[in-house]
Amino acid sequence: MTDRVFLQELKVETVIGAYDWERSIRQNLWLDLSLAFDCKPAGTTDDLSKALDYDALSRHIRDWAAEQSFELIETFGERLCVLIYEFCGVRDIDLRINKRGAVADCGGVGIHIRRTF
Repeated sequence: MTDRVFLQELKVETVIGAYDWERSIRQNLWLDLSLAFDCKPAGTTDDLSKALDYDALSRHIRDWAAEQSFELIETFGERLCVLIYEFCGVRDIDLRINKRGAVADCGGVGIHIRRTF
């Protein structure tokens, strides 16, 4: 399958960080998601029920992130991929997590992972 649905720079708020001071505050992460999804059924019928509802998915991700607390963005990323798979059945997930402001004089740091289920 070559079709993909993407969410770009989805901003989520969560508790993330290995240092004590980070564990006492909420921080923003920016997520870029590319999800393998067959868009043809929705495209040929104009039927939302055959599409990947990216609004519902983004709300689900933001709500989930708000309740989480991890030291590492690697752990956040692994758990998020499982959440996406369980929520909408997407089996091929490409995820970039950007933690802006984590390193001085750097636009952002993060990870880029791809998971298949």
